[in-house]
Amino acid sequence: MTDSKYLARAKELRACTTIHYNCGQSVIVPFSLDMGLTEEQALGVCANFGGGLKRASACGAITAGIVVLGMFGIEPAEYYQALRANHEGMLDCADLLRRNRELGGEKKPHCDGLVFECVSLVEMILREHGKLPEQQEA
Repeated sequence: MTDSKYLARAKELRACTTIHYNCGQSVIVPFSLDMGLTEEQALGVCANFGGGLKRASACGAITAGIVVLGMFGIEPAEYYQALRANHEGMLDCADLLRRNRELGGEKKPHCDGLVFECVSLVEMILREHGKLPEQQEA
């Protein structure tokens, strides 16, 4: 199965080596047009989400997913529940990165994985609520 256009765009952003797109930007940008934002506006909205809101606090990828869900009028309970289940209850950047290190993981692949997980989960929730146009593969 090929990636959806949302996941494909997130992967493209995370693979870019000429510009650094932080984790939050990489989650929100794929949904920007569906939210009525330009890509530039979406980049600005999440400019300070990297590095756990620049304080090793709430994960920027997770936070950006909440922003996307909010733009569509969706409560984040299901989103939180799924992420907590997948990450030993942790939602903060510092905790997630610490646990990843303890397991021998590297930062970039870990963060990329969280971005892709958040994009996929947001897309699934939005589709369940009929908030996205008909699915198109990338």
